[in-house]
Amino acid sequence: MATFPVLMRDPLRVVGDMGRLVDEVFRSFGNLDVDVAPSFGRSDIYVKDKHLIVETELPGARKEDIQVKVEGNKLIVAGEVKRCEEVREENFIRMGRHCGTFRRVFPLPDELENAQDVKAKFADGILRIEVPLRRAPNEERGFDVKIQ
Repeated sequence: MATFPVLMRDPLRVVGDMGRLVDEVFRSFGNLDVDVAPSFGRSDIYVKDKHLIVETELPGARKEDIQVKVEGNKLIVAGEVKRCEEVREENFIRMGRHCGTFRRVFPLPDELENAQDVKAKFADGILRIEVPLRRAPNEERGFDVKIQ
């Protein structure tokens, strides 16, 4: 009896395995404080009323498992997402949700007012962090470059 390659027998498992492999490769960059592959914790960052606002999606996370801290000129969001139910890996058809530890590092602007006044709120899977600023960062105006 002929044995088919795993790709033909179980294509969803191969996709899941490849995703986990890529996640592992990029996870090793986590110690560099660089967002190489921010696939978990996608964020919106904007300025409103002299506050830098960072809104980060943390689906499946619990408030108790999230830490927010300011270290020097960096805002660090870290934590862990745990599975609600233990399922053996071989029983999965596809593993698409992230679980395990995460860490995101955001640079803070020089206009930071007081690190002690940073506030964070977690609701409906969204972590909202408000960083008070002395003044709104100046928008650098772009200019056209003449093409010769």
